[in-house]
Amino acid sequence: MLTIPHASLKSAVKAMLTAMGSAAAEAETVADHLVKANLKGHDSHGVGMMPLYIRHWREGKLVVNGDLTIKRDDGPFLMGDASGAHGQVVALDITRRTVERAQEQGVGISGLTSAHHVGRVGTYGEVIAEAGFVGLQFVNVAGHDPTVAPWAGSDARFLTNPVCISVPASRGKSPIILDFATSKVALGKVRVAYNEGRDLAPGLLIDHLGESATDPSLMFPEEGQSRCGALTPMGEYKGSGLALMAELLGAALTGGMTIRPDQGRDAGVRNNMLSIVIDPDRLGGRGPFLEEVAAVVDWVKASPAADPDQPVLVAGEPELRSQAMRLEAGIPIDDTTWAELQMGADMVGMGSDRFLELARAD
Repeated sequence: MLTIPHASLKSAVKAMLTAMGSAAAEAETVADHLVKANLKGHDSHGVGMMPLYIRHWREGKLVVNGDLTIKRDDGPFLMGDASGAHGQVVALDITRRTVERAQEQGVGISGLTSAHHVGRVGTYGEVIAEAGFVGLQFVNVAGHDPTVAPWAGSDARFLTNPVCISVPASRGKSPIILDFATSKVALGKVRVAYNEGRDLAPGLLIDHLGESATDPSLMFPEEGQSRCGALTPMGEYKGSGLALMAELLGAALTGGMTIRPDQGRDAGVRNNMLSIVIDPDRLGGRGPFLEEVAAVVDWVKASPAADPDQPVLVAGEPELRSQAMRLEAGIPIDDTTWAELQMGADMVGMGSDRFLELARAD
């Protein structure tokens, strides 16, 4: 396991994106998003995604320098189509536009269709909360074979379909960012376990017979072989229900690609997202709302910790703790991911030597 300074890792990833043809602004946005995901402890959505991005770019499934096309602009409503562009770029764009619409109308509602991987959805929840608004976001994942079994099922019918709910901060506290996959664990976290050569905890995975399994390789078959396992939904039937709602609201409602097989399995990654941004002033009032948020959070966190080493935290706080530690100590990267990043640098014509030079710089 290597530990890399975040600034130099971002420089190396940005150079890889530039070598793929991304303009400076796009390379900056994507690299910044990936490294921040690592900083916040979500290695599943961090720089380890670059090998997949490179493969999809080479296969024509990821469009560099793509623009968001606005298909509808009607009162509080916005509809944007990404046509396979970098998800981090177009999702940030539509989120900022939706916040602006909420500032004007009291509420902003947007749909984003056909984006490549949008990455950590909490990033967009943070944008909403930092602007002082409440956000609800439902995302589906399509374009390739499903990975998550429905509750009581024995094979995959969903992908990890994240949900994000964001609440602004008050009294100097941090925003509350509830961002989670509707499976018990994100596929990217299974990839990290696979790369590190360790088993998963029981209950996260089933095999092709629907029996509990712990081997992450079941989700990463050799070329030409079929996947032999499926992730399980969080909270049993509750997570399965949320996954379905993310599918229906994130894609069916916005007009995006759903997971049904006749809609295609060869697009790489396609994310569709429904965002709802609410101005608290149009309901109970921003001031009273933020005061009550702070009071409720204080009440919840005052619960005596069952384990003194693990105090009660609210959503968003674990990420801030991880960020503080990794800003100082660096970002840990397993040997397999490190080797894949060097191979990726060679594939884009940048060269692994240049990647190592940038990534290891102090």
